[in-house]
Amino acid sequence: MVEVGQPAPDVELVDTDLKKVKISSFKGKPVVLAFYPGAFTSVCTKEMCTFRDGMQKFNSFNAQVVGISVDPPFSNKAFKEQYKLNFPILSDYNREAVKAYGVAHNDFANLKGYTAAKRSVFILDKDGIIRYKWVSDDPRVEPNYDEILEQLKKLPK
Repeated sequence: MVEVGQPAPDVELVDTDLKKVKISSFKGKPVVLAFYPGAFTSVCTKEMCTFRDGMQKFNSFNAQVVGISVDPPFSNKAFKEQYKLNFPILSDYNREAVKAYGVAHNDFANLKGYTAAKRSVFILDKDGIIRYKWVSDDPRVEPNYDEILEQLKKLPK
């Protein structure tokens, strides 16, 4: 499990265009990593659309929002297009990121052997250091969006 103050694990994921993306490629600006359990599910859709609708606020902090799920990149692409998500959606299809960040939700939805992402948010500073961490064991609980913005406000400019 990663903790605040540690460097963010630099995993390599796949975007909706099947391009490899390392977490370190976002260095130079604050990053909001939003892990979600599953594309097209009600709470995940609401969460990602809330980030989409609040993008002006995140832009005011020069912050990059990144959605991450274990869904295949093909599902993520359809999800991103259907809901017009205006930030990268990355696929952790091999579960490296959920393991590296300590947010693997094993036997998700009582499906033995199925691992999804716990709903969680990590804020990285411009140097890739974790400055905020929120993890929920209950996939129905959304993050506190105002708290995320407050944490971004605290980061050095």
